[in-house]
Amino acid sequence: MATNGHTLKAFDEDLDRLRALITEMGGRAEHAIIEAMRCLSERDLDGAREVIAADKRIDELETETERRVIQLIALRAPMAGDLRDVVAALKISGVVERIGDYAKNIAKRVAVLENAAKIEPLSLLPEMARIATGMVHDVLNAFVQRDAEAALRVCARDKAVDDFYDSVFRTLLTHMMENPHNIGQSAHLLFVAKNLERVGDHATNIAEMVYYAATGQTMADRVKGSEGIGL
Repeated sequence: MATNGHTLKAFDEDLDRLRALITEMGGRAEHAIIEAMRCLSERDLDGAREVIAADKRIDELETETERRVIQLIALRAPMAGDLRDVVAALKISGVVERIGDYAKNIAKRVAVLENAAKIEPLSLLPEMARIATGMVHDVLNAFVQRDAEAALRVCARDKAVDDFYDSVFRTLLTHMMENPHNIGQSAHLLFVAKNLERVGDHATNIAEMVYYAATGQTMADRVKGSEGIGL
């Protein structure tokens, strides 16, 4: 990449715009998960429909990010650390879009569970969602700040989400075995828990991208807490 001041300033401005797009995407995805869980707890059908409809904006932001990345590479020809930042932005936008999809999937369960009786395992899910959304929030801050250590700390929290998933899985399985009438609604809650577990996984995937973009090194393999259990 050319090294004159004008070109460097233009590249920095382009990269700042990319970071702003991803920050907006992340904020919307984070809010969507929190709102979807609220709607699930309160059986708020109208709110759930709003979460589902709002996912379109996250998709649009991903498309805009991809367009800007292609334009930036074509016009600025970034190299080394600059190129890692740009490629990380492209990959992260795709992952955040998937996180938005998980929030949408949770919101879609609200209608199915509208008339379901109170299920005790449901009380575990809000805390699981809080940890997962906190990971998303913090890892995107790490991306903006190019903070490799913060990315490592996000990865360390994934085990808590996995442990919650294991607990919810076993509790709901027992719930279904005790009363076959609970199978339908418990299965839907299992899918909600799995969506939240995947949000945590995606946050750690982003953390690995942030770490590589910031350091040029691959993060050491992490130990997962829910191996052998899943849907």
